[in-house]
Amino acid sequence: MAESEPLDRFRAKVSRTVQFYLDKSTPRIAERWLALAALIVVYAVRVYLLRGFYIVTYGLGIYNLNLLIGFLTPQSDPGLEGPELPTKADDEFRPFARRLPEFKFWLSCSKSVLTGLLMTLFPVFDVPVFWPILLLYWVVLFMVTMKRQIKHMIKYRYLPFSWGKAQYTGKPAPKDSK
Repeated sequence: MAESEPLDRFRAKVSRTVQFYLDKSTPRIAERWLALAALIVVYAVRVYLLRGFYIVTYGLGIYNLNLLIGFLTPQSDPGLEGPELPTKADDEFRPFARRLPEFKFWLSCSKSVLTGLLMTLFPVFDVPVFWPILLLYWVVLFMVTMKRQIKHMIKYRYLPFSWGKAQYTGKPAPKDSK
């Protein structure tokens, strides 16, 4: 037991440090997404230079597509809830609540790309496959999934993106007639 204490303390210290930097990155949305984009570019260049790891890339694509669907889907699905009582104010504002929040979406995508990058260090994950078939299958899967998601968004009239609070200028000031 005594020999695991230093390891536990080290693990706790690393966990606190990681959480500290995650907390500091929370309000910096653009910087987080730019860092993820840079990470994806590094991964893509590594896979291109190695000319392999297509199965890892395909799995990464499927996982991130699943995350994207969770990000675009509302938390409460009107199609699954059954019939609702009619309301007078059909145009009532209801904020869009995602099934997968933006920060968790970014964090999961970042972890998946880092895991994929780590997997490219081990040749056991470089399974030989004919990559154009995987790419074609992923594109078809993406198109079918997004078509279904867009139809769902149109049917239930929701937009999964917000451009901030609407700004109202108020009434114009009366002109002095001098």
